[in-house]
Amino acid sequence: AMCSGKLQTGLLVAGYFIYLLVGAAVFQALERTTEKQEKIAAVQMKEAFLKNTQLTVAEMEQFMKNLTEAIQNGVYPVGSESQVEDSNWDFSNSFFFAGTVVSTIGRSNAFHVCYGTLHPKTAGGQIFCVFFALFGIPLNIVFLHRVGKMLSLLCKKLGKFLYEKGMRKKKINFLTLLFFLATGILVFLCLPSVFFHMTEGWSYSEGIYFAFITLSTIGFGDYVVGKQPGRSYFSYYRTLVAIWILFGLAWIALLFNL
Repeated sequence: AMCSGKLQTGLLVAGYFIYLLVGAAVFQALERTTEKQEKIAAVQMKEAFLKNTQLTVAEMEQFMKNLTEAIQNGVYPVGSESQVEDSNWDFSNSFFFAGTVVSTIGRSNAFHVCYGTLHPKTAGGQIFCVFFALFGIPLNIVFLHRVGKMLSLLCKKLGKFLYEKGMRKKKINFLTLLFFLATGILVFLCLPSVFFHMTEGWSYSEGIYFAFITLSTIGFGDYVVGKQPGRSYFSYYRTLVAIWILFGLAWIALLFNL
């Protein structure tokens, strides 16, 4: 039973990540081209604006409207042409988007925290998103439940060990919770804030604030990962942040269970 349980868990974890990877690839394929066209249009709009200095009020208002729309779609017509090539739908972002869909934090702004306003804009992307969420949300619940079960089994083993050493049940429960809380705070809040301090140049307090606001799914979007101009980030930086958020959410869900 123990062996088949481990096999089931392994298959579930593998299946969960494969589901996210496939979803990411599909979102990327569906959204990337449209986004590029939007970026080209934004650059052209900016060029036309610069050429035409005698604008009427109506033309000015139309320009402001187009600009606002572009920004809401995550297209910033700032800087050089090279930005047309940088896609918001690169693999890291797409993987993270898939993760936020199934963990339902898309509706809060924890997603906004990482990538600003990323959402499917093509008809294909929107329809796929519906079906992806329809099957992905239950899969995510099963995944979190299984991870939770494994951790509570670990807690039980620890508890049994302490009980045999002659400790009282209440004290054991308290210590288990404390241990779980302390390791979680260390792994999901303290260490990442050091990591953000080095990568983003934020202070430690900003790092802790960002980590908490993101994992609690409050997510104001006032700090965004990997977006600072003039800073170079390593290639899988955002994918790592995505995985940190998924496991951090699992940890918070388990904390409430405990």
